[in-house]
Amino acid sequence: MSEPALRLAGIVRRFRQGEARLEVLRGIDLDVPAGEVMALVGPSGSGKSTLLQIAGLLEHPDQGEILLAGRACGRLPDGERTRLRRDYLGFVYQFHHLLPEFTALENVVLPQMLAGRSRTDAIAEARVLLEALGVGGRESHRPARLSGGEQQRVAIARAMANRPAVLLADEPTGNLDEATAAAVFATLTATARERGAALLIATHNPELAARTDAIARLQNGQIVLERPAPTGAARLVGGRAT
Repeated sequence: MSEPALRLAGIVRRFRQGEARLEVLRGIDLDVPAGEVMALVGPSGSGKSTLLQIAGLLEHPDQGEILLAGRACGRLPDGERTRLRRDYLGFVYQFHHLLPEFTALENVVLPQMLAGRSRTDAIAEARVLLEALGVGGRESHRPARLSGGEQQRVAIARAMANRPAVLLADEPTGNLDEATAAAVFATLTATARERGAALLIATHNPELAARTDAIARLQNGQIVLERPAPTGAARLVGGRAT
């Protein structure tokens, strides 16, 4: 069996709160295979963003290991972690963080050129992505001239531009109205599946979570893995089935 695109093994993260030490993540074990869309759910403050930051090599755990395609990455030097974030990982956030002085096309071209791709190839790839995400006709517009949903679609195109093996999304539809959120969520998951990327997506929306392949529920610092049933109801798996 091939290694999962992303594996979190025994992840522990603690924070100081005055004199007390708060253990937010208590030995998280989680596999996200290539091509699988997994929702990360849990109440505010449960540690979803912290877990995504650790998975994305942006934060160090106190204990445990992050493995990308079987390679242990948690203790790599900063330069190597930066290279992996650029080449292997993609990020989508609640706020799009597009560069306001650049057009939609340029926002998707830039990360590719930073990775060493030629401008011609980067433009071609950016246009393919923007068209697939439904904003091909807006490539010459700067972010201020795009709607919230369009901005987030461009942000998804930017995250996918270097063809990451793992895509991490932190409440990417949380700033959108219900209809736009559903459309952006569908586009994000479809694009990830089409490109064979493992997608771990934090969301507060149970209806959107039910459309994924699996649900990782973060509660009391630990993960309970669920899979949506065909009816949309979730059932526990992985040794915790009912």
